[in-house]
Amino acid sequence: MAADISAAVVQDLRQRTGAGMMDCKKALVETGGDLDKAVDFLRKKGIASAEKKAGREAKQGAVTSYIHGGGRIGVMLEVNCETDFVARNESFQEFSRDVAMHVAATNPQFLKKEDVPVAVLEKEKEILLEQMKSQGKPEAVMNKIIEGKLAKYYEENCLMHQSFVKDPEKTIEDYLKETIAKIGENIVIRRFVRFELGQSES
Repeated sequence: MAADISAAVVQDLRQRTGAGMMDCKKALVETGGDLDKAVDFLRKKGIASAEKKAGREAKQGAVTSYIHGGGRIGVMLEVNCETDFVARNESFQEFSRDVAMHVAATNPQFLKKEDVPVAVLEKEKEILLEQMKSQGKPEAVMNKIIEGKLAKYYEENCLMHQSFVKDPEKTIEDYLKETIAKIGENIVIRRFVRFELGQSES
């Protein structure tokens, strides 16, 4: 099967994923030359290698700004990496711009689910419980429903769990792990702030 895989297909896979030539060749051999399956193969492999890098210290990086709607919405985002060299890397800068643009579009309230205050979660659970009681839901299934609804809440309100606006098939967390795998350094989305003209502070 390896003999049937042309250099053009390998190059195409490289452009799609940013992976090395040998990794692309191996992925195509493993997936019988199927380009889409090879992308998934590399994505899974990349996520595994990204997780190994997650513990490494990231103190360099950049603050990226994004202005949208003729100045009606503005975002500032801090993304950290391990070296100043990577902070100037085009893939790192593209990732930072993409995430800042995503924040402008989706207005997440928190970075990750661990950042949601306990009081906010308790209030959310209380509302859900009242809704289910009024609908006459049996107590046995209430916890399961609440669990599912909270997962949905995280997906809607926490940046890392949101579907990426440019590719809804993956979350921002997936995109982060892919970028770590591509660049070869740990990358951390540290914080963000979003301003909208005329919007009062809550």
